[in-house]
Order: sequence, then C-alpha cells, then structure tokens
Amino acid sequence: MGHTEDGIGPYCLDAEASPHSSQDQLVVKPIKTWKGYIRDTWELPQDQRWLLFKVDAFVLTFASIGYFLKNLDQYNVNNAFLSGMEEDLKMYGNQLVTSTSIWTVGYVLGQIPSNLLLTRVSPRWVIPSLELGWGIATICTSSVKSYQALYALRFLVGLLESGFYPGIHYILGSWYTSQEIGKRAMIFWLAGAIGQLFSGFLQAAAYKNLNGVDGDAGWRWLFIIDGIITLPLAVMGFIFIPNLPQSGKRTWWTTEKEHILSVKRMEAIGRAGKQPWSWAKVRRILLSWHTYFLPLLYVIWNNGSPQVAMGYWLKSFNKHPPPVPGVTFSVPQINNLPLTTTGIFIVMAFVWGWLSDGPCRGARWPFIYIGAVLTLLFSILLRQMPLYENLHQRKVVYWLSQIGNGAGPLILSWINEICSDDTEKRALLVAAGNDFAYVVQAVAPNFVWKTTDFPAAQKGYLWSIVLSVLLIVWTAAIQLLLWRDKRNAARAGPAGSLEEARESDSPELQSSDFDEKKTVRDDVTTL
Repeated sequence: MGHTEDGIGPYCLDAEASPHSSQDQLVVKPIKTWKGYIRDTWELPQDQRWLLFKVDAFVLTFASIGYFLKNLDQYNVNNAFLSGMEEDLKMYGNQLVTSTSIWTVGYVLGQIPSNLLLTRVSPRWVIPSLELGWGIATICTSSVKSYQALYALRFLVGLLESGFYPGIHYILGSWYTSQEIGKRAMIFWLAGAIGQLFSGFLQAAAYKNLNGVDGDAGWRWLFIIDGIITLPLAVMGFIFIPNLPQSGKRTWWTTEKEHILSVKRMEAIGRAGKQPWSWAKVRRILLSWHTYFLPLLYVIWNNGSPQVAMGYWLKSFNKHPPPVPGVTFSVPQINNLPLTTTGIFIVMAFVWGWLSDGPCRGARWPFIYIGAVLTLLFSILLRQMPLYENLHQRKVVYWLSQIGNGAGPLILSWINEICSDDTEKRALLVAAGNDFAYVVQAVAPNFVWKTTDFPAAQKGYLWSIVLSVLLIVWTAAIQLLLWRDKRNAARAGPAGSLEEARESDSPELQSSDFDEKKTVRDDVTTL
C-alpha cells in the first residue's frame, strides 16, 4: 500500500537471488527507477510480469468491456426515448424520469449484498451471472408494450447491474498492489465514460439502418443489440474470471506456482482473506471511523462535480429573440462540441492514475485535493462569468471544467488499501460509497441541477462549490485520523503496532513500521 515516508514507496515483490524469478524468497521492495514508474512491471521478476499480464488480460479486459456495455445499457433508455419510445409507449408525462428513478432503486438495493456475496462466492460465478441477467432483461425491454412493463424491467436491470462496478473494484483490490491498482481502476472507470459516448452513436446507427426491420422500431433494436453483445461477454466471464487469491482456490489459467505467487503478493501487503462473521466483528465495523468517513468521501466527490452544461448553453443561442444576434449552433454542433470536454477529461484522468501509482508512490490523497481545487475554481468561473460575453473563453472553460473529476477510482483504491486487513469490511465500504452516492444523485439534482435552471445553473454551481470545499475538509480529516492511528501504534511499541495496524487498517501505519515489514519479509516462504 502507498507510503511516502522513510524512503518507502509503492512495493514490488522481487527475488533477491534472481532477476528472472520469484521462486526464491519474496521481498517487499520500493520501485527505484524511472522505468518502474512508467511501467509498473518493469522491475518485477519475469514470473510476476507474466502473472500480471494474465490478470490484466482476463480481469481488466473483461471489466473494462463489461463496464462499457453496462453504460450502453444504462443510457440507452434516454436515447430510445428521443428516438420514438416516447410516442410508442405514450410517455408524455414524467414517465422517463420515473423509469430512471426505478432503475436507481434497484441499483441501490443490490450493491452492498452483491459485494458481500463476493467474499463468500467466487467472482467467477457472481459477476457473469449478473451480466447474463441484465443482458436478457435488456433484450426483453425491446418487447415492452407499455411504460408499466418498462418500469418492471428497468428495476430488474438496475438490480442486476448493481453488483458490477463495486464488485470489480473489490476484485481489483484483491489482485493488485498499490503500484498497480490506481491506473487499472482508472482504465476500468474510463471505459464507462467511453460507453456513454458510444450510446448515442449506436442509437443513431440503429435508427438509421434498422428502423422498421421485421416490423420493429429503431429504438427497440437498440435494446436488442445492447443485450446481444452483452451475453457473449457474460459467457466468457464464466470461463476467464479468476477466483480470488485469498480464497485458496487456483484458477485454471494460472499454474500452481503462479497461484502461490498471487497469494504471497497479497499476504506481503496485508490483504486479508475471508473471515467468519461474528457479533464482535460487526461491532468492530460499526465502531470503526472507516465505516463513516470513507464511504462519505466517495459520496462527496461523486456529487461535487458540476454537470456538463455546454449543450444547454449552445442550444440557448437558437432562442427567439437570440441572446447574441447572428450566433447560432446546429444540432450536430450542439451534440459534438461538448465531446471535447469528455476527451480532455479521459486523458487527464488516466494521467492521474499513472501519477498516483508511480511518481507519487501510491499516494491517493494529493489527487483528491487537486481535483477539489480545480472543481472549485471552474465552478466559480462558470457561476460568475457572463453567459453571453467572451464566448470563446467560456467555451474553453466548459471544455476544461471536468479535469478535476478524476479522483473517484483513486478513492475506491484508497478504501481497498486502508481496509486491507478485513476483506468483508473492504467489500462493504467499497460498495457503500458507490451506493450512497447514487442515493444522493437520485435526490439532489431535482433541487440543485434543475433543467429549467440551465444554462446559468447558479444553484448547481454553488452546490459544487460547497461540496468541493467539504471534500478538502473531509480528506484532511481522514488523513488526521490515519495519522492518529499511526501515532497510537507507535506509542504502543513494536508489540502493539501490529495489533493497532489490524484495528486501524491503515496502509500508512502498516507500511511504515520497519519491524513489522521485516516480519513480513522473513515469514514469506519460498515457492
């Protein structure tokens, strides 16, 4: 786990005797060269490189494609509504908003149970089963004859999709060390952003080429296509998603030595396996500050970013009378110009993940602060700048307004690291952060990001300003609590340090104690 003191940075497992193998004594070592910062496997022995290549190929690839498809499924209702579903299902009132709310209810209900299930049942069975279910439900949506039937299926889709995002983050935390997890969590998350972009293009293609084929409207074909391309990936998940290293069960595509290596990697950084539930365990979780501070950190970040309002702003130039005579934007311009915002955001977010794992030595908190400050700055600018003066400058501000929004995957990676000693707690808090974020998302925009308030959105930008300040304060509070745990462990002495580390689950605390690290090194056996 990440640490920045005493010269100890993100760790790699290496072999003292051979640069090509980890079959001798495994040692936790910091990255030392610039090559290691650029490519996290550069300094690893050959067998670990091959293991990580396999995990990336099977886990990260499946996760990224799956999240891409999940976001296609999630946003296809809005695209279908604009392409004929409104008329076919007589959705002339508030039915679209209601269907989204019903989907959210299912999504909120399923996240925590499904993530806790992963601590007892192999992800190989849980994740693909959920994906298979939402793929079938998506195909069934193409046949609905009323908005009431749409409601039922959207609830089911939300329930089945709920376990994917937090579940994948839990799985990433069960395979990767702090020099590896940040950038991979970012790649996984950004695949969803790309899915949102492609949803509109897919609907346009489906409507243009399939509208009326076999008597089905183009919007119905959108659901059919989304479901059909989801099902094969689910089947592949049953084959390729691995068991967790901590479960003790080897996955078929790892050798026995690779399986032992994956277990030792997690043992060396204190990533625990499943433990029995008891009232004492429940009490420890309920009394831990982690349970209340860590999920709320993600909730604050998730809801603090300003909504992308550039499309509303561009469309407002076409009103009569026009706010700026002679300036208008076509429909393609209204749809395409805001895409620059997403493109810049994707590039910056990936850079953050790479910097966090590498040059910043596994630290997550700097990017939470940087993101909050940038979001605060751009929210103030968008709130204070005149809407229809300095048009080029405002356009640039819109394009840059999301560059501070890339800390989310790093926050979940931080939760994975802080809660390493308790896998049930880790699964619970990763899911709780995303779960409660969706609860706030379902309510707050109705008051602060009203459609009728755009493009000015004064209340919305004020909301982002307040949450950005709160995010800075909340992050500082967490750092102080981690520092307190570390100080208390140091006062307890070497005998108490390990127990304090287990109780606090602090990566900073666990990593910084030299005697404890030496114990880990000495206890790791040879393969």
